[in-house]
Amino acid sequence: MRLFDTEVQELKYKVINELVHHAVQDRIDKAYYEIPRKIVPGPKATMRCCIYKERAIVQERLKYAMGESETDDNIVQVIDIACDECPVEHYTVTETCRGCIAHRCFSVCPRGAISFENKKAKIDQEKCIECGRCMNACPYKAISENIRPCIRGCKAKAITMDENKKAKIASNKCIDCGACVYNCPFGAIVDRSFVLDAIKLLKESDHGQNYKVYAAIAPAIVSQFTYAKIEQVVAGLKEIGFHTVVEVALGADIVADKEAKELAEKGFLTSSCCPSFVKYIEINFPDMVQHISHNASPMIELARLIKLTDPTAKVIFIGPCISKKAEYRKKEYEGIVDCVITFEELQAMFDGMDTDIEKLSGHSLDNASYFGRIFARSGGLTEAVNQALKEENISFVANAEVCDGLEQCKAALLKASKGKLDKNFIEGMACEGGCINGAACLHHGPKNKMEVDKYGMQAVERKIKDSLVLKSLISE
Repeated sequence: MRLFDTEVQELKYKVINELVHHAVQDRIDKAYYEIPRKIVPGPKATMRCCIYKERAIVQERLKYAMGESETDDNIVQVIDIACDECPVEHYTVTETCRGCIAHRCFSVCPRGAISFENKKAKIDQEKCIECGRCMNACPYKAISENIRPCIRGCKAKAITMDENKKAKIASNKCIDCGACVYNCPFGAIVDRSFVLDAIKLLKESDHGQNYKVYAAIAPAIVSQFTYAKIEQVVAGLKEIGFHTVVEVALGADIVADKEAKELAEKGFLTSSCCPSFVKYIEINFPDMVQHISHNASPMIELARLIKLTDPTAKVIFIGPCISKKAEYRKKEYEGIVDCVITFEELQAMFDGMDTDIEKLSGHSLDNASYFGRIFARSGGLTEAVNQALKEENISFVANAEVCDGLEQCKAALLKASKGKLDKNFIEGMACEGGCINGAACLHHGPKNKMEVDKYGMQAVERKIKDSLVLKSLISE
């Protein structure tokens, strides 16, 4: 059974899985020595030049898996020693070059970076300014552009190369979406993990004697653990120490209700559910910040509701989103959510704590409406807002620009900032397809949307208002 899309995800899982084993057994002090040797036993290297480099990279990954950071407070970090396999030249001449006599590439180069050797074009990388004119001029398309996967994947334009040709993340541009983490084929970019914090919270709760730990699960979870039923995932969470499991879709219902009223009052809004989209506006469109919905995200709204009901509660959010790790640590949300882990990390926790969810009896959930559950995919928020307007008898329609991915978000924001967007609502999702394709999903694919819609149809509460009842919050 294959759990993940890539071997990089598999490596990430192995590191966190072993870390969980060590934490449960109170052997964290031995983790740095034992885990790299367990994952890279040798004697032959399987990924890099030698087992010593492989172990060094695992040790670096382990550092971030333990939540550490030497350079800054960014959630997303570059492992320098792992970033050494991508081509360093932006433009290169391929074998397709015919050695023609027109020399158009030579003629258009503004810096004299093109020369000829054995009649073939050659680029002097020291002179090249990476303008791309030679590539566009070549009639044979013999000059190729090498864009690193992390740069191509980062739609926020936050990644550049440093003087050593290593990936460098600009913290003032990074929106924590994690696209680079998923797209790097060498696993040289990682997201910090707070899985040790989650284990500590579970341990110190003493099975609910000191306080109750609530698992707030994002609705995208139904498309992820495909080898088991969602009811078994819920049972697994209780098995590893969570007292109660609550759907973040209930928080989505709360947001839909509030956002509908705010939209009708103000006449124009951009959504606030995706923290990466919100941060992208703050960085790149400061004049549009005033239009961001003042409502918190479903994660924050649900955690507030849980702690209103149980002031001693501890809330751990579990989802597909790396940027949630940055959101919960923002000063204005301090103390609302106690920890964030991803679906990848949850799988590692299940296995690290020897919990086989396939063998467990199911525990059903009925916290949210259909509309709250479909927040997980692109377009779901708009459907929910229009439903809330209808239920509140507000004669206003959300004429939305549904942005599927950051490039579409940028286009919509550009139009809106110039007064040329003929819509009154921008639904922004940094990940294409929505949360169902978040960077920390176990796997990505078109089936995820169908699974979310199917799960939405199974909701006991058909209306948003039906789910906004406190008694439906806690399922013992």
